[in-house]
Amino acid sequence: MPRKTDKTAATPAPEAAPGAVERVGQTIERALDPLASALKRAGQRRADKREEAPAKAPSKVAAKAAAAPGKPGLAISPLAVPFPRIPPIAGVEIATGRAGFYKHEREDMLLMRFAEGTSAAGVFTRHGVGSAPVDWCKRQLTATGGADVRALVVNAGCANSFTGKPGADAVRRVATAVGKRFDCRQRDVMMASTGVIGVILDDSKITARLAEVETRLTEDAWSEAAQAIMTTDTFPKGAFATALIDGHEVKIAGITKGSGMIAPDMATMLAFVATDAAIAPAALQTLVSLYTRTTFNSVTVDGDRSTNDTLLLFATGQSTAPKIHRAGDRRLADFREKLDLLLLDLAQQLVRDGEGATKFVRVTVNGAESPASARKIARTIAESPLVKTAFAGEDANWGRIAMAIGRADEPVARERISIKFGDLYAARDGLVSPEYDEAAMSAYVKKPEFEVTVDVGVGKGSATVWTCDLTKQYVAINGDYRS
Repeated sequence: MPRKTDKTAATPAPEAAPGAVERVGQTIERALDPLASALKRAGQRRADKREEAPAKAPSKVAAKAAAAPGKPGLAISPLAVPFPRIPPIAGVEIATGRAGFYKHEREDMLLMRFAEGTSAAGVFTRHGVGSAPVDWCKRQLTATGGADVRALVVNAGCANSFTGKPGADAVRRVATAVGKRFDCRQRDVMMASTGVIGVILDDSKITARLAEVETRLTEDAWSEAAQAIMTTDTFPKGAFATALIDGHEVKIAGITKGSGMIAPDMATMLAFVATDAAIAPAALQTLVSLYTRTTFNSVTVDGDRSTNDTLLLFATGQSTAPKIHRAGDRRLADFREKLDLLLLDLAQQLVRDGEGATKFVRVTVNGAESPASARKIARTIAESPLVKTAFAGEDANWGRIAMAIGRADEPVARERISIKFGDLYAARDGLVSPEYDEAAMSAYVKKPEFEVTVDVGVGKGSATVWTCDLTKQYVAINGDYRS
């Protein structure tokens, strides 16, 4: 994958002229990278404690959700976490149904309806091929500025990517049908798809079920929504938080899907987050652009980006909190922190459900020339097949990490490089560490979750990427993906 700087905001396809959403995001990236790093450090201790806490035994409800159908026959990831209890978010109604994109019996269609005046913002893949629903969302958000978005339609089983004008027409027909039912403009309807690339969306499967699905709309169906968008996922993924804005409590809820074709910028993932806070579209776009960089753009399973990546953030304005117009408003401080942690939680769940994954690994690079340089080195380590297969074999082969550091083609001081597994030094000052203990290293990497820390000795840039191991099951899953 070619080198990229921090890229998070919604952007049009390479041949199109940059839109308003893109310009906002790129400006944020350049100006606020230090702010993002500072905010991340402030919240990291809390996130670290959450990661290290022992997993709670799933309730009967959570266990039922974890067994929801994705691809038949897949065992639930050993790193899975229970689906949380997500209460209703005022101004959000949810319904699911079976459109029939899969041969087996499962729900594969999600419909969300939002209150009038809902703000929306989005971050999308930068993949050169892209997809019809991604193109649609970027175009409509640019046209409306993210104001008064009324609905979201998602299908699993067909990506509607690399489908040209027929795919674009299918998206438009769905948006038109939903607009008529909800008495809104077609551009007020957001779209997302996931599944096999190169298959044109049969929009009639969705429009034929709209009337029935609409009757199921309810405020309390987040678990069902997470299940409906699964593909090779082995467990549904969700997160919930509350925050204070000027003394008023607001709620934030989100779901995501993805387990393979996961790499920064963004990943084969769909994510939908809603809050009852009142936040202006421009401020919402600033927030989603800023926090995507160190959450969804900092996880990788296999290094392959998707054509359909979509993260949409909706603010219904139905809480009692005052409306916020600037992302930097001091009254938004607690909300910013909680949103950041919620997005990180969702992103890490993608890694925990990495296809065939048995290890959850945090890779941190310090001492780099810049945060962008640190991210590239961390990604190179996290995406190296040799490193990842060593993790799968529970082999603390630090030489492979040294290889990946150099392969990143970023400035490093070889004589200052250090490599640690947890608190155990494998290398110091460019040499094998005097206290290197093979037995202790081997015992450490047998844990289901561990961390690798590298210092490259040239500056103060740092970054963290979360990844998993690469097992035989990954090959098995992807060898018969379409069957």
